[in-house]
Amino acid sequence: MTESFDTLADAQRALATAIVGAPGAAQRRAMAKTITLLESTRTDHRLAADALLNALLPFTGRSFRIGISGVPGVGKSTFIEALGLYLIERGHRVAVLAVDPSSSVSGGSILGDKTRMEHLSVNEHAYIRPSPSSGTLGGVADKTRESMLVTEAAGYDIVIVETVGVGQSETSVAAMTDMFVLLQLPNAGDDLQAIKKGVMELADLVVINKADIDPDAATRARAQITSALRLLGMHALHGHPDHAHGGAPAKPAWQPQVLQLSALKGAGLPEFWAAVSQFRDLQTANGRLAQRRQQQTQSWMWERIEAGLRERFRAHAQVRQALPAITDDVRAGRVAASVAARRLLDLSTSP
Repeated sequence: MTESFDTLADAQRALATAIVGAPGAAQRRAMAKTITLLESTRTDHRLAADALLNALLPFTGRSFRIGISGVPGVGKSTFIEALGLYLIERGHRVAVLAVDPSSSVSGGSILGDKTRMEHLSVNEHAYIRPSPSSGTLGGVADKTRESMLVTEAAGYDIVIVETVGVGQSETSVAAMTDMFVLLQLPNAGDDLQAIKKGVMELADLVVINKADIDPDAATRARAQITSALRLLGMHALHGHPDHAHGGAPAKPAWQPQVLQLSALKGAGLPEFWAAVSQFRDLQTANGRLAQRRQQQTQSWMWERIEAGLRERFRAHAQVRQALPAITDDVRAGRVAASVAARRLLDLSTSP
């Protein structure tokens, strides 16, 4: 299928060939260069990245994508490193796309995941790409989905997306992965009011990490969260339950589980991966995994359309000229916001 690379420019063709080639230093360099190209805001870079991404597309889609979120301090990085090493020992290649919060002032990012995952980051079967969220809503980098496709084209069969765990990050990561895992602390069950219903509805699997610190609290949290999940009902279908037609039985649905483990000690990882494998097998058999990905790619297309329209709207010469005065009129109460929006939209569509 590498003949699809023939239409690419020389530099892009070299990157694409290295990415789908043999694992090694050359492949990793090509991946890093490609993701950097994808993250660029330059128009010429964007065009080159689009062509490269389309050429890589036939080699993507073969991984299992896991989203992991949780509040700061829950031990996401420790858990991901322990899980990554566990999976590599069993023959998998693991890619981690870790999104760091960007400063709203300087735009800078901590990018500390390679430091926190010091053993996984040097493993030749792992690829860690920390990237700034750059102010993107939900704390998920704007190009995370595209970076995911690059890692899949390179043959990484497990892709983990770690989010900053604040704001709307849980919703964002659930919208781009096959399975959403929510990490909780042992004392989380003591106050279920602190657990947002919307987040729990997204979770396919809830993990009580650091269970070794207070086993009794972890057991109590597991019981209480399990009860809460049952009350939420058919949340695993994300609001789209199957309805039987013509008396046909509904396809078996995944029932979310709550597990305890200690990532620091490596305890509970086999049970965690058994649950993930069970989820994957069931969702593949009942067709929901394929359906979920189709819905995600369609949503991704519309997200990019809406983002592109906003950029073009703001860049329109007549809109830029009229925007300050119209904004002042709205703030002063001289013009209704809806009227102002319509005027600006009319300007954006004028020749």
